[in-house]
Amino acid sequence: MPPFPDSDDRLVLAESCERCPNLVESRECISWGNGPLDAEVMVVGEAPGEGEPDVPQWQGGNWTGMSYTNRRSGKKIRTLLADAGYGHDDCFFSAAVRCHPEGNRDPTAAELDECRPFLREEIETIAPRAVVTTGKHATESVLAIEDEAIDGFLDSVLDPKRCPSLDATVVPILHPSYQEVWISRLGYDREAYVAEIRETLAAVDTQEWE
Repeated sequence: MPPFPDSDDRLVLAESCERCPNLVESRECISWGNGPLDAEVMVVGEAPGEGEPDVPQWQGGNWTGMSYTNRRSGKKIRTLLADAGYGHDDCFFSAAVRCHPEGNRDPTAAELDECRPFLREEIETIAPRAVVTTGKHATESVLAIEDEAIDGFLDSVLDPKRCPSLDATVVPILHPSYQEVWISRLGYDREAYVAEIRETLAAVDTQEWE
């Protein structure tokens, strides 16, 4: 089991935010990025789910105030990255939107736009060599900082994209909620998928993928 993050490791960029009234109404708290500020890898998810307040520790960011602390997706993505060689001390975890959208709906384009300044500030603060985006919305939101877009998310999985203004390389991977569904459709089993993540992140240093 991956270690649960320390709440002192949260990067709180605003004590409160009310830019998105619908999110203010549906959230329990703001879910901030967390992890070492000198992390090699920054992992960006979509948005906190509703969460499970009655489970131990891993209630989810909507209750803990920390991204990727759900007992399902949070544990799964932290374990996946650790298996690829990037553990608790190597990764900073964040999200494209910091507040829970009611009903676990997708965040709107306007909500992603409103939260993107926080995302950019985090990337500039952490200065990771790689930004691992989990899923379509996270990938599109990070690339929007660079005024870039993708034609199809599945075609972008593990296809690194250099972002000069961020001085980082974006590496899209599957969202943990859909990992089991899509790994085999992309031609991997879990072991091969982990190995491909490891090799892709290692290649970021040398830009051998360009």
